[in-house]
Amino acid sequence: MDIDTQQSALDELHADPGELPVMRARFEHNGSPRYMLYTIKRFGFDRDHGFHLDVELVSDELEGGIETVEAKLHEGDADLIDIDYISAARERVNGAPIVAFHPYGRTVGGLVVPEASSIEGLTDLRDCRVGVVRRLDKNWILTRAACLEYHGFDPEAEATSVESESKVELTRMLRDGDVDAALQFWQIIPEIVETGPYREVIPMADLVQRLSGADRTLPISTFLTSESYLSETPEAVRGFKRAYVDAVERLRTDDEFWDELGERMMYEDDPAVVRDGWREMVVADWDVETTAAMEQLFDHLLEVAGPDALGVDRIPDDLFQLEVPQPQ
Repeated sequence: MDIDTQQSALDELHADPGELPVMRARFEHNGSPRYMLYTIKRFGFDRDHGFHLDVELVSDELEGGIETVEAKLHEGDADLIDIDYISAARERVNGAPIVAFHPYGRTVGGLVVPEASSIEGLTDLRDCRVGVVRRLDKNWILTRAACLEYHGFDPEAEATSVESESKVELTRMLRDGDVDAALQFWQIIPEIVETGPYREVIPMADLVQRLSGADRTLPISTFLTSESYLSETPEAVRGFKRAYVDAVERLRTDDEFWDELGERMMYEDDPAVVRDGWREMVVADWDVETTAAMEQLFDHLLEVAGPDALGVDRIPDDLFQLEVPQPQ
């Protein structure tokens, strides 16, 4: 199912916003947030909470070294995106006026190889070509940190990382044999392994929990907006937080609705497989303990892998906004 077909399904749900504040959501066409966005629109959770969510799906390619959704937020063409908090910290440190105001989930991926591959674990990555969307991708950061901590080598030095610059291109590289393994995003892995012949060697979610030492699901991806939108339209940001919780509840409890999502918003995936993975990944809300655990994981990755691997040496104090400010 191509991007235009998915966008048409969303456009059918876009009514006139009227007097409601508009939040422009720009998300990748093959990213898992589209299931949640469709749910909000399908059941009118945005209107229930006093705002209009305008959803547009975009390419997953890089623009100037950053993801398309990041570029749209920086350029003022979006009010809502999701990226991992390490990337958000990197952008904030470099002067981008962005803030993370709500968690999304443990949006990482997995190491995928051909079925006949001899790669069975991280130790087998030496001398291999490993496909990554970009070297600053969270999956590569986690892999480097885990290899350094548990196996005593850095795959950036002892393997060859090959950047694809998009998830679609990464899948092509794996299928064409341009790489020996690929660190693909979790929501795309079912499509690859089901249409085979490929297998997932290691879920990155396991590395997140092991490296962080956290017991509960730790969000890696967060919802971001600009400082100006947060200060000028706080009612829409608060409304999105509430609509998101409603959507998460629906997606956690309504198995039959996932069949509709499969028909309208998926490619070749089994809706039940995606549903189960989504439910394991998603985080409905956060608190100071959550962000403390996120910072602890960051500090550990920084200690093990170093600032060059992360592309940033700290999380700015003002990146996470747990409470939306009241209008002045």
